[in-house]
Amino acid sequence: MTSDDLLARHRAVLPSWMLLYYADPIEVVSGEGRRVTDAQGRTYLDFFGGVLTNMIGYDIPEIREAVQRQLATGIVHTSTLYLIRQQVELAEKIARLSGIPDARVFFTNSGTEANEAALLMATNFRRSHQVLAVRNSYHGRSYATMGITGNRGWSASQLNPLQVAWLHSGERLRGLLSRLPEADRIDAAVEDLREVLATQTSGDVACLLAEPIQGVGGFVHGPDGLFAAWKKVLDEHGILLVSDEVQTGWGRTGEHFWGYQAHGVTPDLLTFAKGIGNGFALAGVVGRAEVMESVPAISFSTFGGNPVSTAAGNAVLDYLLDHDLQANAARTGAILVDGLRAAVGGLDCVAEVRGKGLMLGVEFVRPGTAEPDAALAAGVFEACRAGGLLVGKGGLHGNVLRMGPPLTLTEDEAREGLAILVEAIRSCAAEAVAP
Repeated sequence: MTSDDLLARHRAVLPSWMLLYYADPIEVVSGEGRRVTDAQGRTYLDFFGGVLTNMIGYDIPEIREAVQRQLATGIVHTSTLYLIRQQVELAEKIARLSGIPDARVFFTNSGTEANEAALLMATNFRRSHQVLAVRNSYHGRSYATMGITGNRGWSASQLNPLQVAWLHSGERLRGLLSRLPEADRIDAAVEDLREVLATQTSGDVACLLAEPIQGVGGFVHGPDGLFAAWKKVLDEHGILLVSDEVQTGWGRTGEHFWGYQAHGVTPDLLTFAKGIGNGFALAGVVGRAEVMESVPAISFSTFGGNPVSTAAGNAVLDYLLDHDLQANAARTGAILVDGLRAAVGGLDCVAEVRGKGLMLGVEFVRPGTAEPDAALAAGVFEACRAGGLLVGKGGLHGNVLRMGPPLTLTEDEAREGLAILVEAIRSCAAEAVAP
């Protein structure tokens, strides 16, 4: 079977709104370490990791063996009506690492479900369906999570079970806060929050759900300390803070284990997903016991926290901690961000090289303006693939190159990927200005 055959079959049976990367889509058939091979035998260095999900990389013996041991028992599923040792052990580790006192953990299959569960708990705890969300955010594809997604390209329905009020994101390039000096943006964001509460809500808001770094939004974020400033106001009203750590968790930012820790504040709930399963479906919510216990009826997740996925999760988390991958993310991420800023940061078409650890973005604009250049971003995206590097795209305007390599990335691989990135950006930038 050729890739063309598979593409035709894909288009015949799957909906057109399922995005496929690249003008000539690829089928990934094998992987090892930080590299994957397609059906044509071409090998790529992977800087996107299945959208930041293959956090430890591919074909990792410790994870494979943990899953095989569980499969050998013959038990793939029991449901949470029975005790699941792997689930309890993983919950104990996550509760301890969360930084939240007296924490409880509920497992789901995906980040969408995790955010849905957090909303269920917050709205029950506060007896309110009013929610604060942030512009340019992304939280999932269910009705409620689309309703608090502040990015029109990913919000596929206007139907919403929640009443949502929107805060400015603190993005550095665009929006009202971008016009202010950096030192004034937190005060302006607090003023914005107070005005939103006074004018767009009836006061008894359930929660603010926010990403420390906006993932789909293009890896943009407000100033460190923003969450703490917001929480001072939220606490005046009893409003909960929920940190969406689906992309920022597990040490990816390098400087902290959770994204919220850059802000000097502890959330009431945090949601996690993606990397903890390293490809196995695993996600969840961890939070204060009194909030987690506020669900007034029986609720469970059929497949969330099943024996196989939590066996993988335990192995992933143990590997992450044993090998200090947070420090590795800081080290290899610095190679990438410093190298990109030095090599292409001065180009007129590069508005910003940004990010923390191994969560990096390059935003492209038309030279001399702040006008997004999605076409140039698409060209660089394809050029990276041609050079043997897989990256992602994103941003509100589709003009941001996104990179979230496995946290096991080596320094040599970081330099290899950097060279491909620099060549792709320079060549596409030169073509864009050629007469």
